[in-house]
Amino acid sequence: MSRQRSRSRSLAIQALYQWQMAGQDVGSIVSHFMLEQDGKKFDTEYFQELVHGVPSRLDELDAALADCVDRALDSVDPVERAILRLGAYELIQHPEIPYRVVINEAVELAKTFGAEKGHRYVNGVLDKAARALRPLEAARR
Repeated sequence: MSRQRSRSRSLAIQALYQWQMAGQDVGSIVSHFMLEQDGKKFDTEYFQELVHGVPSRLDELDAALADCVDRALDSVDPVERAILRLGAYELIQHPEIPYRVVINEAVELAKTFGAEKGHRYVNGVLDKAARALRPLEAARR
């Protein structure tokens, strides 16, 4: 299951990047990915939730990240911005996923898709966000 969730996140980042860059309709992007990918290799419901959820809660996610980034969110690399938004979404919407898992998954995505040292930036920003969004869980580290 966790491998399928990781694959769902990976595909969601690609779909969210496409949405950010092209402004294409989220439903069309999801349909395209569902046709192109083998649904047995990823959690299709989770993928759809992520790709629909991030754009629908964009203002809330960007507000949650605003104090954690060192510049305007719009000036963050688009791949890393998509990863940060996905991480913030999971921190807010999925308290059952330990924050360390959310951060680790985001760091792995940044290593795969982001700039050379982008994973360090993603790690730092989401660590700050986790402390703000999940203070009790973060305090137990």
